[in-house]
Amino acid sequence: MTPLPRQEPPAPVTTVIFDYGEVISSPPPTAVRARLEELSAAPPEKFWAAYWDERPAYDSGIGSREYWDRVGDRLGTTWDPAVRQELWATDVGGWLLPDPRTTALVQRLADGPTRLALLSNAPHDIAGALRSSPLLRGFDALFFSCDIGLCKPDPAVYAHVLEALDAVPGQTLFVDDREENVRAAAESGIRTHRYTGAVELAAFLGRVLED
Repeated sequence: MTPLPRQEPPAPVTTVIFDYGEVISSPPPTAVRARLEELSAAPPEKFWAAYWDERPAYDSGIGSREYWDRVGDRLGTTWDPAVRQELWATDVGGWLLPDPRTTALVQRLADGPTRLALLSNAPHDIAGALRSSPLLRGFDALFFSCDIGLCKPDPAVYAHVLEALDAVPGQTLFVDDREENVRAAAESGIRTHRYTGAVELAAFLGRVLED
């Protein structure tokens, strides 16, 4: 009988790259969403369609004034400057709130030998705030789509991050809540975990980081 080929154990994970929105952060609270809808004076379903349709351009680097003007154009409205300012402030603030369970995991990793990086689709306004975040002070590198000029899941984003980190794909783990982002990272040779909750992530990291 021909012996089965020996399978080599996977290389140890030396770098973990986290997404930010709805992984480290909580989703924007209901009160934030309600206030944005109220300020927009548009039907909620139309507001959110316009908000998300223009988000890739915002995350890729256009300014906040242009972003909110584009959203308004889609809705057929022009907001008073004070209203536009509050839309901006409410939106940015809504994305800065942490998920306590995930942040506890992040802190434990930051205190250990694993290299940590962040890769987030984020506009300059949110990226600027996160660079001063006390939570992210333990990260070795922060990557934002607004600086790269491209958003996940573009393959060039992952290539950029791997090169900047001088990281080996098979020794790199990427954690994100969006299937399309996880799939694109896996196609770049990166090990992946789709985030569905802190409990599942903790169990997964316990297995992988012990390999």
